[in-house]
Amino acid sequence: MAEYLIAFNDEWVPELTDEDLRQAAKAAGAVRAEMTAAGVLIFTGGLDDAAPVFSVDASSGTPLFTDGPYVESKEYLGGFAVVDVADEEAARLWAGKIAVACGWPQEVRRFRYATTDVAAETA
Repeated sequence: MAEYLIAFNDEWVPELTDEDLRQAAKAAGAVRAEMTAAGVLIFTGGLDDAAPVFSVDASSGTPLFTDGPYVESKEYLGGFAVVDVADEEAARLWAGKIAVACGWPQEVRRFRYATTDVAAETA
């Protein structure tokens, strides 16, 4: 099994009415339930764009917290799902279902190490 991140940049979300958002949330909820029933969902969530954002840099040995990040691009992570699936084909399947449900593009990336692999190494 491999773990994949399925995510979208907030800028990819088209202008939607409140009713459009309700429908997308309902459709995404159905896909989330399907992923849970299939046993592939690890976590999913949307990020709160109204909440404060901060960064921490510990390169000096002491954590330094600053407001931000202040990236040059307007794109930022809007939401994501983490799935544990057999292969890339399965990751594509779920990403496609999420894209259809939400109505906007998704990006898929495989994690270098599965959390189960890391947990086994630290046990």
